[in-house]
Amino acid sequence: MKGESTMKGAGGTEGGVGQFFLGLFMMCGGFYMLLNAITVHSSFGMGMGIYSWNAFGSSYGITSGMIMLPFIIGIGMVFYNVRSLLGWVLALGSLVALIFGVITSIHFDLRSMSLFDLIVILVLAVGGLGLFLSSMRSRPD
Repeated sequence: MKGESTMKGAGGTEGGVGQFFLGLFMMCGGFYMLLNAITVHSSFGMGMGIYSWNAFGSSYGITSGMIMLPFIIGIGMVFYNVRSLLGWVLALGSLVALIFGVITSIHFDLRSMSLFDLIVILVLAVGGLGLFLSSMRSRPD
């Protein structure tokens, strides 16, 4: 009949809905376990060097505290004259450098686990992703 809708599977295809939910459950569980096993450390601090370079046989570095100095000067210039292009460049450039420094100082570590734990996590995550994606394919009749 005209206008009659037929029931479709996952993603509007003929794929299995059960396979879709099983893959979604496995994938979410596996990626949760993987992300839960990662620890994040940061070495960011006001006296910590975040940018450094070597020149003329010496090492030079910029600390995050040094980045705050142009930021403070730029904010003062902007509050004194809101149209000060140099003030905006100093304030925004220092803020971008500070954010970049924080992001680059982050370290990720995978916690210690047995090989069995790692295999279970990877099978759940990658196997679930495969089931999830295959449920979206159209199947020939």
